[in-house]
Amino acid sequence: MLSLHYCITNQIQRAMDFKDAILQLSEKIVKQKEMVATEEATKTAFILPMINALGYDVFDPTEVVPEMDCDLIKVKGEKIDYAILKDGNPIMLIECKDSKQVLDLHSTQLQKYFVASKSRFGVLTNGVEWRFYTDIDKQNIMDIKPFLVVSMLDLSNDDIEQLKKFHKAYYNEQEIISTANELKYMTEIKAIVQKEISNPSPLFVKYFAKQVCSGCVWQSVIDQFTPFVKQAFSSVINDIIQDRLNSAIKNEEQNTETLTTNKTDLEDSEIVTTQEELDAFEIVKAILSEKYDISDIYYKDFKTYFLIYYAKEPYWWICRLSLKRYSKSIIFPDKEHSGNYEKVELSSINELYDLRDKLWEAMRLQVERKDEWDKKHK
Repeated sequence: MLSLHYCITNQIQRAMDFKDAILQLSEKIVKQKEMVATEEATKTAFILPMINALGYDVFDPTEVVPEMDCDLIKVKGEKIDYAILKDGNPIMLIECKDSKQVLDLHSTQLQKYFVASKSRFGVLTNGVEWRFYTDIDKQNIMDIKPFLVVSMLDLSNDDIEQLKKFHKAYYNEQEIISTANELKYMTEIKAIVQKEISNPSPLFVKYFAKQVCSGCVWQSVIDQFTPFVKQAFSSVINDIIQDRLNSAIKNEEQNTETLTTNKTDLEDSEIVTTQEELDAFEIVKAILSEKYDISDIYYKDFKTYFLIYYAKEPYWWICRLSLKRYSKSIIFPDKEHSGNYEKVELSSINELYDLRDKLWEAMRLQVERKDEWDKKHK
């Protein structure tokens, strides 16, 4: 029983150590990628640390072989940058490019190496992006498209879980192969969906137009419906985000109720609303009053910014103000909920009067969103 407990504890610790190692490497790549310009520097700074994080000893030739011969006809002396071995056989071939290289043009070389070896997995990387290939479509012929793509600049928990499968301690060839097919097609489908949402194709638009229109769907109908489809998907995504936000707010409120009154009072006392923030609030209200009813305009002070919002719900925010002594700015919401907020630097709050149009537009946007929300949730 003690042995089983030790084994489970050891596995959990190993998994945590792997995740920490990958996250630390990711942070390193983010900081150093602009300074790493050559292939050799990329290998040293990014690729060898990844191999090491995967549990392989880069100094042990029984585990990692640099420049392994992968020449099928044994004439050209073609060599793969690194081969990962298990029981003396290659299980993973790694072809390296410098960190500035775009990988789209470099898979052909790896395909040749793949055919010449018995490895089931090929990896093409510039240290920043890692593309994993196998032979799903035809045995011993590397697929054209990778089944897994991981960016070290934008790591998700799922990416880390997929990388962990290639760790020396967890490596199981059949298990990876069994999920590779699903991963490959899921990746392709996600790319198609993202493309269609941002720029709907005529065929995609036609599918929806046929559901709501009688008669033939001519090109003129497709042209008419293209913005409708794009807007509909944007609206659906916004609704999903809003539902999740409401759920998160509800959970947060439930968690907040469990806090003691003393702790809440202490946290509130740490936030001091300044006179400058109150003056800015009055200026914004004065500007909005030129076009809108301001009886439903409120503010909420946070530790890092001062929020002015509409309809008693901070979600319908009009602007975020940061009024530090030597640095002042205002942020406006974006139309697409993309997170690309517009930020304007201020030298004083009096410059808010010069931003009338932006404040009116932000108010109009949130009033419309609130009205749409009310209609859908009556």
